[in-house]
Amino acid sequence: MTSSGSLRNKAFRVAKILIVAAIGLLLLPYLLAPLYRVIDPVSTPMLARWITGKRVDRTFMPLERIAPILPRTVITSEDARFCSHSGIDWAELREAIGDADDLSEMRGGSTITQQTVKNLFLWPGRSVIRKALEFPLALWIDLVVPKRRIMEIYLNIAEWGPNGEFGIEAGARRAFGKSAAQLSAGEAALLAAVLPNPKRRSAKQPRPAVRQIAGIVQARAARGRSLDACLRRS
Repeated sequence: MTSSGSLRNKAFRVAKILIVAAIGLLLLPYLLAPLYRVIDPVSTPMLARWITGKRVDRTFMPLERIAPILPRTVITSEDARFCSHSGIDWAELREAIGDADDLSEMRGGSTITQQTVKNLFLWPGRSVIRKALEFPLALWIDLVVPKRRIMEIYLNIAEWGPNGEFGIEAGARRAFGKSAAQLSAGEAALLAAVLPNPKRRSAKQPRPAVRQIAGIVQARAARGRSLDACLRRS
């Protein structure tokens, strides 16, 4: 065999290994998702902070130990059709796409399930590649994980503060010095208002804009008791 033929064979073997590894990485989230029905996961931002030696503050709180007003308020603020869609809110998505020149510029339209998928398996940003990976994963996790568990995972992996505060327990203690089990309706609304950008918004020292958003969210949550139907134990 000539040296050029040997090099081609080696390149082919390397390419095969890389393709198999890429397929494995793509399939891994689909294999892990059903396990998260019973396993409490960590997020990719948490792992990134651990790897780089940065602070991570997270205490996993079961949904039954979180003040009931909190998940309802988050649904009101983040994803009003959480209980009825299949992981993707197609109506909201069409509106968000209509407001953007292309998919990479799209804002809004991201459900709690999509945000959970992004935090568990993907990376921040609005790239077309990430969205292409996110959509089928959101449909899959909605199929294999109950809504109640998706909400529980989301509340425990979302970033709630600017210095490595992950999960609602860490967020509540940072903002109000109390457990997530003791949150009032107003405090839940403030936490929901800062959730889209906890590095720039603060529930501990809210600016007028944050207070205004929180007031709107609180009023809607008070009228939306039916929103948390899918979170009740059967």
